[in-house]
Amino acid sequence: MDPDTPRTARPSKSSLLYNLVHYPKLFQMIFVLGIGGTLQYGIQISVLSSPSPFIKAFLNETWLTRSGSPMPEGTITLLWSLIVSVFSIGGFFGALVSGPLIGRHGKRTCQVWNSLLPVLASILFACSKFVGSFEMILVVRFIFGFNSGLGMNIHMQYLSEVAPRKLRGFTTASCSFFVTFGKLCGQILGLRDVFGTDLMWPYAMAFCAVTSLVQCVTLPFLPESPPYLLMEKQDEAGCMQAIQQLWGKGDHSTEIEEMKKEKTAMKNTKIMGILDVLRDQSLRLQLYVMAVVMVALQLTGINAIYFYSYDVFSKAGFSEDLIPYIGLGLGVCESSATILSSFLIERFGRKSLILAGYALLILDLVLLTISLSLQAWFPWLSYSSAAFITLFTFLFGLGPSAVSLVICVELFNQSSRAAAMVLAGSLNWMGLYLTGMVFPYVVSSLGQFCFLFFLAVSIFTVICLYIFLPETKGKSVLEVTEEFYRSKSPWKLVLSTEESSQRKEQVLCTRL
Repeated sequence: MDPDTPRTARPSKSSLLYNLVHYPKLFQMIFVLGIGGTLQYGIQISVLSSPSPFIKAFLNETWLTRSGSPMPEGTITLLWSLIVSVFSIGGFFGALVSGPLIGRHGKRTCQVWNSLLPVLASILFACSKFVGSFEMILVVRFIFGFNSGLGMNIHMQYLSEVAPRKLRGFTTASCSFFVTFGKLCGQILGLRDVFGTDLMWPYAMAFCAVTSLVQCVTLPFLPESPPYLLMEKQDEAGCMQAIQQLWGKGDHSTEIEEMKKEKTAMKNTKIMGILDVLRDQSLRLQLYVMAVVMVALQLTGINAIYFYSYDVFSKAGFSEDLIPYIGLGLGVCESSATILSSFLIERFGRKSLILAGYALLILDLVLLTISLSLQAWFPWLSYSSAAFITLFTFLFGLGPSAVSLVICVELFNQSSRAAAMVLAGSLNWMGLYLTGMVFPYVVSSLGQFCFLFFLAVSIFTVICLYIFLPETKGKSVLEVTEEFYRSKSPWKLVLSTEESSQRKEQVLCTRL
């Protein structure tokens, strides 16, 4: 090697270029899981927003054809609310059955079959207008919800188990990126230049069918989760083959040793169900932290931000034709922040990033509330409100949106993770449903002061996570579990002597 060659010419082992070259199968896995996983959830959150007037007109036309009279306004509102909210109900049931299905059939098999559901739902959605059945739209939304609820849980667990320790945060954070990217795709699909017209809205789900078919065809050629093969199927040879396929033929002894230690600690522990996890005192603090993280994700105010964006940008002088594209810009902003967070998460850690995100959101919410309250007297503040809304979406994508799912996955071991993710998914879907049903009434009653509620939630979240959440960066699940009970948290006082001794025995197993 030429001594004059600068050392910076060789990419660092922590650089994206280095990892792309040395882990091509892993990045292929990230992409394939993403387009059939949380991407579907993100699309369904936003895709019906722009074409909603045409769908409501279809409801009225169908009712008129059947009964000979227009549909009452209250009935249209009720049906539209059902179309929106039945997605959350389907997601709840999908999350509920994910644990047993994953435990019995494995993540890869479940996701392959799950990827067929959007294809079926897209066909039904495209046919609904031509057969004159709005009931089909309700069925389609439930199917998409079930697909998203099951797919999100599989996606989160699958990614956390196929990545080496140094890339675990980056890999799992890609779940959040595909959620925000899915929202962006849904906004694009809903534009009047794409499918947001009276003639084209039945084809708005075609993109979901295409991405799901790509996953269905390619995923069988990718390996099953190595920890699943080793710990649940007792297939050590299959585990080694999967690791070499995903990470190459280098030295992966550290990660393999961690799996074997966790397997040793689990030797006398069965795969836990939902009731087992809820009854286990040693997991109680992890469950509380997970609940705070998931509930805060829905009650931070991101839905209110998107709701208020139209009025704020309208008062700032932007034309009605331009506002949908500004909303698209908010989606780009959130997606960009999530990408940035995936690079920062291994540098600064999970706890630091999520606490910083919530702290900055608190400041932004205070300034936004003041700006919205005073812009009737000072019209120029409408520009400040627009800036604070844009900043909020960026901060949300940088902190809570990107890190929350990573934290939830890393708090639990192989025996309890599937059941814990069922609970996390259920909390997420219930929060989404309640937010969709209650939020319009909160806004009509409190106006811009509804952000004070989100401010209080954010402050409570920061306090709880600062006290109880350990840093999970660079640690195995067993090390994270030990960290919970080695900290000076008040929870230590609740543990009985017997439970503490059991915890010590589990920790000793990891040091053999």
